[in-house]
Amino acid sequence: MWDNKLKAVTFSFDDGVTQDIRMIELLDRYGLKATFNLNSGLLGEIKQDIFRDEVFTVRKVKPDEVSQVYKDHEVAVHTINHPRLTEIEDENEIVRQVEQDRLTLQKLSSKDVVGMAYPCGGVNNDKRVADIIKNRTGVKYSRTIKSTYTFDLQEDLFRFDPTLNFTEDNVLSVAKEFLGIKSEAPQLLYIWGHSYEGDYFRIWERTERLFDLLSGHGDIYYATNREVFGI
Repeated sequence: MWDNKLKAVTFSFDDGVTQDIRMIELLDRYGLKATFNLNSGLLGEIKQDIFRDEVFTVRKVKPDEVSQVYKDHEVAVHTINHPRLTEIEDENEIVRQVEQDRLTLQKLSSKDVVGMAYPCGGVNNDKRVADIIKNRTGVKYSRTIKSTYTFDLQEDLFRFDPTLNFTEDNVLSVAKEFLGIKSEAPQLLYIWGHSYEGDYFRIWERTERLFDLLSGHGDIYYATNREVFGI
C-alpha cells in the first residue's frame, strides 16, 4: 500500500497564507509532506485580525507565487472565496466555487489538482454538498475539520475526518500514541490547521518538536493527502 508500510503521516493547511512559507521550511527540514488548500479568489489579499488583544496581519500568497511556494507539496481546493457551502442552495454555485477554484489552481501551480478541504468552521459539510462535489467536479477527496483522535482509515473520502488540529494541546501525546502503535492494519496520522495559527498561538517551537518527533521513522510513509489516498 504505502511502499509496503502500514503507517502514514500527512498534513493539511488551509487558506494559502504567507506563514505557509515558514511551515514549508519546517516540513522540508524534517522530510514531511503536506497539502495546502487555497482560495484562488483571495490570493494576494491582506487582512487584519485581532487576537488576544493584539493585531495580526494575515497576508495571502500572491497568484504568481503559488507555483514556487508550493512546488514540493500538494495544492488543493478550498473554494474561490471561502463560503459555507452547506448554506448555498444553488447547486451550480457550489460547483462553480469548487471547480473554478480547482481549474485556476491547476494553472497557477502547474499541477493536477484533485483534493479539497471544506471552508469555514463548525458544520461545514453535509452529504448533499459532498455528493455534488463527487458527481460534478474533478475533486477526488475532501477533508472536514472534525477531529477523530484515531488512526483508522475511512471509506468516505469526500467527508474525510482528520485525526486532529496541530494547535490542540494533546497533539504531541497523540503523535506519541501513533508512533507506539503495533497494528496489522493501515494506520494514518492526519494533522491539519492554518499556518498563521503558529503566530496566533505562539506554537512554532512546539510545532517543530512535533515534526522532529514524527520524522525519520523507517516504518512510516510520509506523503501528501493525495499520495496517502492513492489518487
